[in-house]
Amino acid sequence: MRVLITSPVFPPDLGGPATYVPSLGRFLVERGHTVEVIAFCSDPEPKGHPFPVKAIALGPLPVRYLKAFFAVFSAAGRVDIVYVNEHLALLHVLAARLRGKPVAIRIMVDGAWEIAHRKGWCDGDDINVFQTKSYGWKVKLTRLLQKRWWKWATHIIACSEFLRQILVRNYGVPGEKVQRIFNAYHGPVAESVRETQAQARAQLGLPQEKRYVLTICRLMGWKRVDGIIDALEGLPEDVELVIAGDGDMEETWKAHARAKGLAARTRFLGNVPHAQIPLYIRAADVFVLNSLYEGLSHTLLEVQALGTPIVASNVCGNPEVVEQGVSGLLVDPRDPVALRKAIARYLEDSAFARAMVEGGWKVRGQFDRSATFGEVETALQRASGRR
Repeated sequence: MRVLITSPVFPPDLGGPATYVPSLGRFLVERGHTVEVIAFCSDPEPKGHPFPVKAIALGPLPVRYLKAFFAVFSAAGRVDIVYVNEHLALLHVLAARLRGKPVAIRIMVDGAWEIAHRKGWCDGDDINVFQTKSYGWKVKLTRLLQKRWWKWATHIIACSEFLRQILVRNYGVPGEKVQRIFNAYHGPVAESVRETQAQARAQLGLPQEKRYVLTICRLMGWKRVDGIIDALEGLPEDVELVIAGDGDMEETWKAHARAKGLAARTRFLGNVPHAQIPLYIRAADVFVLNSLYEGLSHTLLEVQALGTPIVASNVCGNPEVVEQGVSGLLVDPRDPVALRKAIARYLEDSAFARAMVEGGWKVRGQFDRSATFGEVETALQRASGRR
């Protein structure tokens, strides 16, 4: 099978697809398939992958998508299926359809909501509220276009049951067309990250006497890093917040930390190289994902595998990874007091923290790379007609 995969981000840039696409591509190549990738990427010539990568340079969004359209149109002629990993998929799907090739789409978010949220078209409503309301013509048009490219697709893969139900219940996509396949954990084997917490801190230059709360995410509004900063207020002075990632809200949240008098206890690392992420996870006392939205977080899977206690927001796909009181703690992302209490519980009770880590290890098999990617391979073969 010859597969063209598209991605909205690619290493060295951070983001779920930047983890998923290289790992899936490698898996398919190992299974004897031919893979090409077209991706938006800050590196003009990504190397070190067992498949060619055509990078679409960062720049104005309309220009990027127009370049991607022509790149997909050109490459689609020599493949059996196009696998689109985009929340704004219209031009990618259209290019494949014009070449008469089947398309599978991977859904990581309700794209209409993400666009509306970024543009301020939905009054800041979260993804659940968004499903229950009608908005202006811009949102109506975006929803209409999204339904169109979903209709054009041969098959749709949703990374969580939460997202699958949005497509089926709210958008009327036939249930048999939408398949839930969990994201895979494709980070390092836990046993291969041999550094102890102290050794990881030493390598990263983090003082040993501190305790660290870590978050890893794109700094977008719905990631609610400001809520973690608010939770830091009231925790002991030796507790610091380490933030890995960059994005639109970085300067705003730095200002928020300064206004709270917490700038000295808040470290903004920017875009951290993938190779260093396991060290930061191992160095941390607690990992927090406080977002208003997650499809199914790759970062939660990595943290779960590497054995750092998790506090996650009780939204969307997060409860499909973290079970309350069994493999971690879930909180309301708008409640910094509840978040503070959850962090404090881990810091004060090492036995409880250990129990949550062990609970996470017991369920990690359902996110195994071979199993989940094997499901993707079968779905792509079926959609391409080359089973």
